[in-house]
Amino acid sequence: MLSTLKERTGEVLLPGDEFSFETDDSISLTGPVRPEKVVCGPGLRRSGDRLLVCKSGVLRHKQPHMFWMDSQQRRYVPAKGETIIGIVTVKSGDVFKVDFGGSEQASLSYLAFEGSTKRNRPNVQVGDLVFSQFLIANKDMEPELVCVDSSGRANGMGVFGGGGLVFTVSLGLVRRLLTPHSEVLADLQQLFPCELVVGMNGRLWVKSSSVQQTLVISNLLQSCDAMTAQQRRQLFRRVAQGAL
Repeated sequence: MLSTLKERTGEVLLPGDEFSFETDDSISLTGPVRPEKVVCGPGLRRSGDRLLVCKSGVLRHKQPHMFWMDSQQRRYVPAKGETIIGIVTVKSGDVFKVDFGGSEQASLSYLAFEGSTKRNRPNVQVGDLVFSQFLIANKDMEPELVCVDSSGRANGMGVFGGGGLVFTVSLGLVRRLLTPHSEVLADLQQLFPCELVVGMNGRLWVKSSSVQQTLVISNLLQSCDAMTAQQRRQLFRRVAQGAL
């Protein structure tokens, strides 16, 4: 199966496609664990001796043996520990309701901010943007957000967004922006220096020196969704020539 997966890397797969384990891919229960063990990422699911594709997209591979499906999905499913950009919609008592683009809203306690107490409450109003992470995220419970890390520090989380622009992109572009040494971010910073906040739920917040540059950056990032690296460089080059 490992050789078949490597051969089909870069191909478009659909839900229902499957790969069967070969004899030499099996792991012995008595011997040591072989380094050829396959690691399944998003879009792939293990079912007995088969590997099933559960999301349409392009099969990607990372050394040594990690595989996942790269898709242009826009529907966000919350996961514990992921940071998102949310919008405060309801302020009721000690709890805020936050819209993060999922099937239901998440709750955010006023005590989930750094330094907040019963007397010292955070200044959060309806319509504010919050950068927070999921503390609870499963199908049987209401999602819960916090604006502090495990040590009780804000670490960049909290209310933000004065004067910027919020827009939505695909989850695939979000993962590309969050990768270390992202080429998209590097090309963008050379073109227009800006402040950028990336949420795993597909929302981006950007702020530049002028409103015009902010709108240009948002249009460029939204255009990068369906572009190859070569097409993106050509687009950025044309914008740079026009801006100069």
